[in-house]
Amino acid sequence: MSRPARPALALPPWLAHTLRAQRGPVPWSAVVRGALAAGPLLLVAVLAGRASLGVVAAIAAMLAGINDRPGSRRVSVHRLGVPALAGAVGLFAGTMAGDRLGAVPLTLLLTGLGLFAGGISAVGPVASAAGTQLLVASAIGAGMPLPESGWLRALAYLGGAAWLLGLRLALPTPGSLVGDFRFDGERDAVADVYDAVADLLDAVGTRHATARRVALTAALDHAQDALTGPRLRRYASSSTERRLHAQYAAALALAEAATALAWAGETVPARASEGPRRLAAAVRGNTHTGPLPAPSRSAPALRALDDALLHAAEAFDRGRGNRDLHTRRRTAADLARSVFGAGGREYGLRVALCFGASAAIAQALHHTQWYGQHEHWYWLPATAVFLVKPDLGPLASRVLCRAAGTVLGALLFAGFAAVLPRPEGLIALVALSGALIPVATRHFAAQTAVVTVLVLALVMVGGEPQASVSRIGETLLACAIVLVVGHLPMPGQRGGGVRSRLATADRAAHAYLAHVLRESEATSARREADAPRLPYEPNPPRTDSRAVRWTLRREAYRALAEARTANALAAAELPALARHTEGADEIVATLEQLVDATTACAVHLDDSGRLTSWHTDRLTELLAELGEKRDRAGLPGPRGPASTDVPLAG
Repeated sequence: MSRPARPALALPPWLAHTLRAQRGPVPWSAVVRGALAAGPLLLVAVLAGRASLGVVAAIAAMLAGINDRPGSRRVSVHRLGVPALAGAVGLFAGTMAGDRLGAVPLTLLLTGLGLFAGGISAVGPVASAAGTQLLVASAIGAGMPLPESGWLRALAYLGGAAWLLGLRLALPTPGSLVGDFRFDGERDAVADVYDAVADLLDAVGTRHATARRVALTAALDHAQDALTGPRLRRYASSSTERRLHAQYAAALALAEAATALAWAGETVPARASEGPRRLAAAVRGNTHTGPLPAPSRSAPALRALDDALLHAAEAFDRGRGNRDLHTRRRTAADLARSVFGAGGREYGLRVALCFGASAAIAQALHHTQWYGQHEHWYWLPATAVFLVKPDLGPLASRVLCRAAGTVLGALLFAGFAAVLPRPEGLIALVALSGALIPVATRHFAAQTAVVTVLVLALVMVGGEPQASVSRIGETLLACAIVLVVGHLPMPGQRGGGVRSRLATADRAAHAYLAHVLRESEATSARREADAPRLPYEPNPPRTDSRAVRWTLRREAYRALAEARTANALAAAELPALARHTEGADEIVATLEQLVDATTACAVHLDDSGRLTSWHTDRLTELLAELGEKRDRAGLPGPRGPASTDVPLAG
């Protein structure tokens, strides 16, 4: 008789997150850029007799390389350039303060910078990267004694980041030889949207439908970001770019119809996904769509899918059509709400405490000669900056990965430093480490190990003796500081970051729902005023109303994706921290169901001109369920225009 299988041992969430790594193909183009960035900059500086400036430029190139993620060239200007500017300002300010202020005023200044950088980090990923570089560079400027003045260091820092950005803009990437190579990132992003639509259609009626819808949201967010990067002109100036904008806009109707089908869970013909896949291939190959599969118009969502395919084919063939990206600029009020809201306040206080405390302890150890003969005390506060960032993972995961990565990197460098010739061997090690950064970013411990090797090699080229042991000690001390501060009680309610994201998603979902219901009322009023229509004759909404609807839908799904990510990170914290966001995952799931149901209602409204009692009953149930879960979690309801009550009438 066989024994029953023992259940697999379930790891606690904080440990499971620590062991989890991202997967995917090797980004060879980023690897090449990394190899050509810090190493060659350092080599030129050493040959010119300005090794210290080369160290600063290489550090900037390294930090820019960490931010060098897949995407379009246009968005890379924003993603790499804004943090680099913040880093140059931080380096200049840190240098000036380190030269002119004593230990106590300097610590107070760095604490204030931590409060400011932590607050603006709540705005978004680019602002978070800018806050990180501001603090890291200010610590380096204050704690790394170099012969150059502050403005010269800042120029060297900007030059290092600009070098990597220039490589990002100039070097081709795989697949960029199809069409205009300037827009290869945009082309891949738009094609991924059509593939995600096809994947969702294949998963309709299965347990994978929800995950595929989340993947479609991620693809739409990525494409929208790729196409809305900074530009010199207000509108797309080339035919290739205008064509990509039209292709993205055409995908929105397909995504809406696919979401409605997934929400209904009805059987979808197997050929339904063939059309979006052919459109994806046409985007990647910069070709025409060719023949599309035969239509299937047995349900409102299927009719919407077929109409969207026809409109997409027309936009593909003619290169014209609606090029609206359906995005709105964030207002000053939105930015202020992020910075001064619960999430920004909580994160700003924690960053200020961690950065200020680590700077104070580092200077105390420096003045008591704990460091020995060298004078570099920046490692402790710079390490604390990376450890306190929640977008790098849960607190326990960050601490464990940082400690393990630093120990591994320091030991590896100690071995390399014992055998490599100086400085040429160390410069080669810097180039190798720069090439490994794009691959190492898949796991925080691996990234930490590579960065540790690179930084230790840089400072040794700059004249510092081998310091692997002291770096390990400083890193462990920074881990202890962040762990303590991370568990300290703060003014207000804990879990402010998650609650802020949930509140934003709640407002966006209600704004989207209110607009669709107003469309239903307006359509019903027009139908009563117009001549009688045939039962099968559709009553399409006005074009401007549909554009507003798609903009609100994009904002709702984007806000939900951000809330889902923030909640997943919070749920993987240690139990003492994770309990403050209990129930948030249920609210996110209900909000997603509400937005999906709203999308299905919008598609049905386009087809028939009014909502059925079944649709309105489902919306009423979801709103009641959302209210109950929101009350249990202690979250307030939506405020402002998004909370306007609209009658759920069929």
